[in-house]
Amino acid sequence: MLALALVAGVLGGGVGYFAAQYSDDRVTSDVRGPFTDTSDGRALTTSTSTIERAPGSIAGIAARVLPSVVSISTESNAGSGTGSGFVIRSDGYILTNNHVVADAANSTGSITVQFNGGKSISAEIVGRDATYDLAVIKVNLTNLKSLVLGDSDKVVVGDSVIAIGSPLGLTGTVTTGVVSAKDRPVSAGGRFDSQNSFINAIQTDAAINPGNSGGPLVDATGAVIGINSAIASMSSSRGQSGSIGLGFAIPINQAKRTAEQLIATGKSSHPILGVSLDLQFAGPGARISTLPGAVVTGGPASEAGLLSGDLILSLDGRNVANAEELIVAIRSHAPGDKVKISYVRAKKTIEVTVTLVAAPAK
Repeated sequence: MLALALVAGVLGGGVGYFAAQYSDDRVTSDVRGPFTDTSDGRALTTSTSTIERAPGSIAGIAARVLPSVVSISTESNAGSGTGSGFVIRSDGYILTNNHVVADAANSTGSITVQFNGGKSISAEIVGRDATYDLAVIKVNLTNLKSLVLGDSDKVVVGDSVIAIGSPLGLTGTVTTGVVSAKDRPVSAGGRFDSQNSFINAIQTDAAINPGNSGGPLVDATGAVIGINSAIASMSSSRGQSGSIGLGFAIPINQAKRTAEQLIATGKSSHPILGVSLDLQFAGPGARISTLPGAVVTGGPASEAGLLSGDLILSLDGRNVANAEELIVAIRSHAPGDKVKISYVRAKKTIEVTVTLVAAPAK
C-alpha cells in the first residue's frame, strides 16, 4: 500500500502563467520576414507551411477536452488552494476531488471556478465523499460542454493517456503518458477527514503535479477514464515535490457511480463486508480481527459463514496481499454486488459468495 501525496496545490505569491487558447485543429505559420541577422547579414525566413492536426492527435484531443476542464481556487480559514475539475453535465455540474474543496467545506470558505477561456464564476458544493475522495460542485451556468465518460474497466496497461489540469496554477496544462498499471491499492489521507481515502487506482507516468487534483485522465479518444488524484514523490525540504512518473487516478466507473449519487441526494454510499480487519497482520492475505464484534452479526460476512480469525486470500479471483488491498477491492464494487471470497480456516481453503451491503449512514 502506498501512502501518497495529494495533488491539490497551495497558492503562493507571484506565480505567473501563460494560458494557451485553442480554437480549432489547424495552426498556420505565417512569413514575417525575411529578417536580417545583423551579426553576419544572412536572411532568416520563417516557415509558410500549414500544420494539419488530426482530431485523434494529442493536439486534437486537447482542443476538444480543454473547454470542459476548469481550474478550482478555494479560500478558507486554512488558507488558499488550487485544484482542477471537469464538467460532467451541461447544466453546471463539475466533478473534482474531495480534498480540493475540503478546506472550503469545513470552514467559512469560497470556491471559484475558472474555465479555459478565462471566465471565472463562484461555485457551491453539491456533495462530498471522503471515502472515495470525490466531490461534485455546481456553477450557475447552462449549455456547458461536458466530457464523455469512458469505461475504466476496459483500460489495459500500455494504453496512451492524457492528463489535463492546473498544476501550480498553470491552467490548461496537458501532459501525456501511458497506463502503467491497474488496480493499484493506494491511500491518500485528507487533513479534515477522519479516515483515509482508499483508492483502487489507475497508475500512469503522465506528469501529474500539485494542482492537478480533480482533473481528467483521458484516453486516446478523449473519453475520461480517471480522475487525477495523487502522486508518489520524493521528499523535499520545501514541502511537496513534483512528479517522478508515478501518478494515480480514481477509475471513472467508480467516480461516475458516486457522482450520480451526490447529484441526486447530496450523499453517497460505499459497500462493506461487515468485518473488522487486523491491520497489524502483514499478510499475505487479510485476516479478520479476533477482537469481540469483529464480524458484524447479520452482516454480509456473518451471513456467508465467515468467523473471527479467518484469513481472506482473494476476492473474485484477485489475490489480496493485505487488509488495505481487500478494502480497495471491496470499494471498487457497489452495494448489492455479489463477490466470491476465498479464505482459510484451520488450514482448509473455503470459497463463499457474499452480497455486499451499503455502509451505515453517518
